[in-house]
Amino acid sequence: MAYFGEFAALLTAVFWTVTSMAFESAGKKVGSLSVNLIRLIIAFFIYCAYTQITRGMYFPFDATAEAWIWLALSGLVGFVIGDLLLFQAFVVVGARISMLMMALTPPFTAIISYFVLDEVLSLMNWVGMAITLTGISIVILKRENKDLNGNKKVRRRLTSAYSVQGILLALGGALGQAVGLVLSKKGMGEYDAFAASQIRVLTGMIGFAILLFFMKRYRRLWEAVKNISAMKRITLGSIFGPFLGVSFSLLAIQYTKAGIAATIMAIVPVLIIPPAIILFKEKVNWKEVLGAIITVGGVAVFFI
Repeated sequence: MAYFGEFAALLTAVFWTVTSMAFESAGKKVGSLSVNLIRLIIAFFIYCAYTQITRGMYFPFDATAEAWIWLALSGLVGFVIGDLLLFQAFVVVGARISMLMMALTPPFTAIISYFVLDEVLSLMNWVGMAITLTGISIVILKRENKDLNGNKKVRRRLTSAYSVQGILLALGGALGQAVGLVLSKKGMGEYDAFAASQIRVLTGMIGFAILLFFMKRYRRLWEAVKNISAMKRITLGSIFGPFLGVSFSLLAIQYTKAGIAATIMAIVPVLIIPPAIILFKEKVNWKEVLGAIITVGGVAVFFI
């Protein structure tokens, strides 16, 4: 089928849009920590079923010790730290702005890969980073005017149009995802990508369980499980995110160039605007739409 890889990448972006909206809604109902643990548990059992069918092995018994170490670290950094910050950002500033900040993941990944994996950054990489940052800045920054003596306005310094805490949380999420990706690449090698993801999910699940125990949030976890409305959203997000999203992203990379796939998958900040307006009644102005488009354009240039 012609353009199968490109179509798979487009579906991946759609899946990630659905999962981010679902987790934002669930997180506001039962808290981001509970959502993270429950969705990883659901995803883990989906992986067990899938790898049993495709590999004849429901658990990654054949992974080497080195793969376990690097992938476990990847799961702790990417899922426990990165996703915990991202999901809390969903609650504070919403999925739309959070996913816009996540567009920084590819540039962050490239910079970290330069130091960890000795991957060289090209001139276009730097240009793409600059454009991406410009697009994000258009959305999240604003200038405030202040009345002076009631008849004159003076322009104040740039301030954030959104919660600084939320922006920093999303930024931490993007950085966590980037570090997690680099560690995954270092640990996965030629090993099966789905089994590698299963190790990451398992480690993340254990990490969140320990975190939940020490923070004494297990009662909130039980309340989340009993919340039918939240569980529907978490289940939906788990299917479209950790399973379908990951699966179709791998298909996209397999059937088309990685740069093309990554660029198409990065259109989430634009795709998420209509459902944010329709479902969450968010008010989006032209500046935010323009900033989202510029951000996606920056990611596209990054992969030229």
